[in-house]
Amino acid sequence: MKLFFGLDVTDTQVGMKVYKRKLLEDVLPRLLVKQFAFDIEMLAVSYHLGYRKIYESPVEIRLNMSSSSIIPTKMLPVIYNMLNDTVAVYYRLKILHYYDEASKRKWRFDPELNFRINTG
Repeated sequence: MKLFFGLDVTDTQVGMKVYKRKLLEDVLPRLLVKQFAFDIEMLAVSYHLGYRKIYESPVEIRLNMSSSSIIPTKMLPVIYNMLNDTVAVYYRLKILHYYDEASKRKWRFDPELNFRINTG
């Protein structure tokens, strides 16, 4: 993630994340990924928009693969989708500049959510 997005984060997938409301108001309306690389997109766009203070809290996971129902061959599509979504985030961020403030998207205020959303 450091190479692609400049993020100085050791783990983008595990654990709980806490955000300030201002960051969520700025970032959430721009996000497109809904599944495999949501955390990566959230962190990359936040960092890109200037929210650079990212604090990590270690999470320890102990897997017992002998009793796991995860079959390695069934994980390949998940890994592929995660890589695909990550490359798509990179493309939108670095090539299209989709997440930039200056990009021309249709924004409107949603009173139910109480912040701006992207409608275009």
